[in-house]
Amino acid sequence: MNEKQKLLLVEDDPSFGSVLKDYLVMNDFDVIHAIDGEDGLGKFKGGEFDLCILDVMMPKKDGFTLGKEIKEIKNDQPIIFLTAKNMREDVLNGYKIGADDYVIKPFDSEVLLYKIRAVLQRHSAEEEKFEQEEFKIGKFDFNAKLRQLTIGEISHKLSPKESELLRMLAVYKNDLMPREVALTRIWHDDNYFTSRSMDVYIAKLRKYLKDDPNVEIVNIHGEGFRLLITE
Repeated sequence: MNEKQKLLLVEDDPSFGSVLKDYLVMNDFDVIHAIDGEDGLGKFKGGEFDLCILDVMMPKKDGFTLGKEIKEIKNDQPIIFLTAKNMREDVLNGYKIGADDYVIKPFDSEVLLYKIRAVLQRHSAEEEKFEQEEFKIGKFDFNAKLRQLTIGEISHKLSPKESELLRMLAVYKNDLMPREVALTRIWHDDNYFTSRSMDVYIAKLRKYLKDDPNVEIVNIHGEGFRLLITE
């Protein structure tokens, strides 16, 4: 029997929150209900959640502030915002914080359920990709767990960040690895300094990979990088 997926519901309206919690429990989720932003942050710190559902308009701490603090603790935490406001600025603000989806009140409970399942499925597929440990990169063999990059008799022991960055490039092989995805996943922040740091690590990886002329890390200006492998 599969373990139930755990949701944190932060909703200050007691009757609506209680009804929504019951509905989600009825649909086979394990739900923890927090009554305001501060309570929500405390409960988030006290457990592991597959998804956070945050009301935007709350006392003590609004949903956007809470969402930002949650992302600072766990940057890949899936979040859905609930709001009674249909303002473009609010929607954009939610997505800037890193929301996976946005639901305007009043909403159909089945629509929310669909969105929850879609977000959880998407994140599960992403995590599965990044759990791969062994890669073939042109003539190189790369073991991300051992942090070992080998070609013929030559073997390089990579640093943790070098290894994680090469793993991400290998996952996105011949496709764009978005800069912000790598920065938030490895450096846990997307700013000028972490961006420059990543450029230094990309330069190091290029030196390791130069032994196979068919392997190249290409800079896609303003977007990210591609690990290009030509046969």
